Amino acid sequence: MRSCFRTSVKRLETSTRMTRVYPNASFTSGVSERLPKLLPIPESDKTEETILTVWKKSLLFNCNGFTVFDSKGNLMFRVDNYMDGHKGEILLMDATGNPLLTIRRKKMSLGDSWLIYEGEASVNPRLCARKSINILNKNCLAYVNNNNNLVYEIEGSYSQRSCSVYDDSRRLVAEIKKKEAVKGVAYGTDVFRLVVQPGHIRTDFSMALVILLDQMFGSSRR
Repeated sequence: MRSCFRTSVKRLETSTRMTRVYPNASFTSGVSERLPKLLPIPESDKTEETILTVWKKSLLFNCNGFTVFDSKGNLMFRVDNYMDGHKGEILLMDATGNPLLTIRRKKMSLGDSWLIYEGEASVNPRLCARKSINILNKNCLAYVNNNNNLVYEIEGSYSQRSCSVYDDSRRLVAEIKKKEAVKGVAYGTDVFRLVVQPGHIRTDFSMALVILLDQMFGSSRR
């Protein structure tokens, strides 16, 4: 009886917090078939920036992860497949739990390096992200490569939720920003914004970079 009561309280607290993060959101304790299938729209098809609200909390109890909403309050992405600490593999899913990208720690590598694969593939990674160890450029957080060619460079401070992602031409393609206070109530670092510019980076890839920054610099790191 007590266990059921505690579970009910946890559900209520999570649902209430979710409503505060995004008023249009509805709570689900698992993969909900009622939620629309919202696959990322190719950035080349967009003319306006995409603004996402990122909540560093899984929809599943006793899991770490992320819940991401679009500007209309629809569930866009979710990460809820790993427990405390490193598991070496993280799955970015759409609203209904379909796999979009798999992020795996690169084995036998110097430094903190991760590979990003399409879907649940285990071969032919699309991107490789490496934590910066350049002591001469402390503003640089990570480099993202494709076939040893620099694709993106991430600068700023993840702990302050203030990061910028630049492409190889130094164009700003995405930003992590603090979420503005609502009616005088400020959000902590667990709720923030991801702003994606059109035409330069896929929305799901930009969210994958957020996950990697959290692994490298956030509470998820060792």
